[in-house]
Amino acid sequence: MSAVAQMSPTPPAGTLAPPMSASPLDAETLVSQTGAIVDQELKPLTARVDREGLYPEAVLRSLGYAGVYRAHLANARTDGEVDFPAAIRAMATVSQECLSTGFAVWCQDTCAWYLEIGNPKARELWLESLASGTVLGGTGMSNTMKAFAGIEDLRLSGERVEGGYVVNGSLPWVSNLGEGHVFGSLFTLSGDTRQTVMALVDCRSPGFSLRQSAHFVALEGTRTYACIFDNVFIPDEHIIDDNGAGFLERARAGLVMLQFGMGAGNIQGCINVCRSAEPMLGHINQFLDDRPDELQEELDDIVDAVLTLAETPCEASPDFFREVLELRLAAGELALRASQSAMLHTGAKGYLSSAPAQRKLRESYFVAIVTPATKHLRKELARMHEMDV
Repeated sequence: MSAVAQMSPTPPAGTLAPPMSASPLDAETLVSQTGAIVDQELKPLTARVDREGLYPEAVLRSLGYAGVYRAHLANARTDGEVDFPAAIRAMATVSQECLSTGFAVWCQDTCAWYLEIGNPKARELWLESLASGTVLGGTGMSNTMKAFAGIEDLRLSGERVEGGYVVNGSLPWVSNLGEGHVFGSLFTLSGDTRQTVMALVDCRSPGFSLRQSAHFVALEGTRTYACIFDNVFIPDEHIIDDNGAGFLERARAGLVMLQFGMGAGNIQGCINVCRSAEPMLGHINQFLDDRPDELQEELDDIVDAVLTLAETPCEASPDFFREVLELRLAAGELALRASQSAMLHTGAKGYLSSAPAQRKLRESYFVAIVTPATKHLRKELARMHEMDV
């Protein structure tokens, strides 16, 4: 993007118009409508999303039209309220059927969350477009979170110029992207690596390019690209926060909490696979560990705890964030157990290319690997423990 010709958030041709009203739905209605979209629009595509890498763009826009992306955004609702639990539950409904689509929902929700708590200028320019699904977006914060945890270096650097910043560098994998999409990311300032800036990046910006650098055995339908910055101009209007480190501290709990929608959906899907095998195999499955009722009890306990925390997503205390991380770790570990159980309960049929069990097994590893990954979470929790001693 140049300083002379700044792009406005006009939607790509052929996309749905935003809803006529930003009036929020109650949580039960939102989850019910999400389920209807999943049944009618997503289920017929799930196999293609998984096996062909189909990007479910029409489904994502339908979810936006239904209000899924605005539940947790006070500035995109007429009542000014925030309903993080509803956003998590809606995402879980999608993820139970297809984690690729659920992950794209998380990307969208998180990108909008950045704008919700950031600079009013950027929020006014982009939030409604993201909340309605008229513009789709990603997060671009995996590198940032790893960098602040001491796992890797920041990959983007910017230089202050008139009217904004010029940014260079690359990010290896950012999802839910394409022409006309946007994403949030953080860059360090050249000459002062202690100063960081959080910004919204428009994929149509001159000097910015997307490169498909890998193909995946799962979540191939998430439009995941390497992002290349070659003197990309980011105007001041797209700056979410001039203090990137401070912004991350405010955003991190909400960012991680929203991920529970993916984990809870995947785990519930695995439990359902186990139960579907019971009529024919229950007589022998009874000898397996991690039976569906046991898994369900563990999942329900995690979900109850998460939804309680989600009532206060802006809580910034260390103890609160520690509890979020502990629950996030528990969800990733339970997803691995649940998906293994689904394979064992299903038996040889789970190896069929069309079998939900093998797909959910591959998806469950993503729950444990997506930033913050299991090892990242354990590292951060160990650091917190050392600070307490």
